[in-house]
Amino acid sequence: MRVALVHDWLTGMRGGEAVLAEIASFFPGAPIYTLFHREGAVAGELTAHPIHTSGLQRLSFGGRMYRPLLPWMPQAAAGFPLEGYDLIVSSSHCVAKGVIPPPGAVHVCYCHTPMRYLWDQREDYVRRFAAPLRPLLRRELERLRTWDVVSSARVDHFVANSHLIARRIERYWRREAEVIPPPVDVEFFTPGGERHPHLLMVAALVPYKRVEVGIAVAKELGLPLRVIGEGPMRRSLAWQAGPGVEFLGRVSRERLRDEYRSAALLLVPNVEDFGMVTVEALACGTPVVGLAGSGTADVVVSGEHGRLTAEGTVAALAAACREVLAQCFAADTLRARAESFSRQRFRRRFTYLLERVLPARQEP
Repeated sequence: MRVALVHDWLTGMRGGEAVLAEIASFFPGAPIYTLFHREGAVAGELTAHPIHTSGLQRLSFGGRMYRPLLPWMPQAAAGFPLEGYDLIVSSSHCVAKGVIPPPGAVHVCYCHTPMRYLWDQREDYVRRFAAPLRPLLRRELERLRTWDVVSSARVDHFVANSHLIARRIERYWRREAEVIPPPVDVEFFTPGGERHPHLLMVAALVPYKRVEVGIAVAKELGLPLRVIGEGPMRRSLAWQAGPGVEFLGRVSRERLRDEYRSAALLLVPNVEDFGMVTVEALACGTPVVGLAGSGTADVVVSGEHGRLTAEGTVAALAAACREVLAQCFAADTLRARAESFSRQRFRRRFTYLLERVLPARQEP
């Protein structure tokens, strides 16, 4: 059976790339088709596969500037030469699901989320642009929305990383999706060390992560906040943060584990698609405060592993933090919850999916 893997872009190792690496381990040597690839930006598990980029690669300055190319991404994805493949597995949060499989091939899409800037966060995205450009941008996004819906028919089987994303797939594309949570390396993230009275956030410094809300919550509680992550908002966030907030930037996995182990709690004030950092924190014995309407709710049972709030206000999140700080959470209970999202669990679930969706092969 010939297998092709498709991913939106390979410009860094984040949650989506970790999922792709796990899926790729099922198919040694299978080629990966991607719009953009930045040399040295992804792990060896991925570069061990043949990587084929789109015609937009040369316009992206080696995968360093690609977001302005969004209007041309659907056409680029549809142009991948997939003739002769029996199974297409796309890992998609943008346009990867829109590839055109050859006749007779099975297309399985692991969907991290439908495009945020087309659907649930469209107006937030539009407001970043100057007012005279907004009508033109809305028209372009509407055109892409139409493509997004039409191209969803090219997928035979959707897999969502959380129940929240499954609901989005049903709402936007009128398609059903099976939920298979992403794999988390819970063998690496383990309890240990000494707790300290500070909050922790692990997030890209971009608007939808709501880091400014986390800063306000820490000020409300009078507690220090440590923030791990990089992004375009770092300068503005640092300006408003004050002395009690420390920005650590990108850190090693070992340092990240140490930060989970030492924090009083992990704060997730935004709507997460799933939230692998939530599982990593629980695996280290650290409770979590997040939102009930988020993918975080697939991981955290409020009262057992932390607290979930119905509202994302500073007051509601601060109240939830106070409740968590006043409660004693057993590290082994939190870790047991995290282990249900292990890499081994993912492999069993994904294997079972493939057994069901692939046609039985006739022996000669």
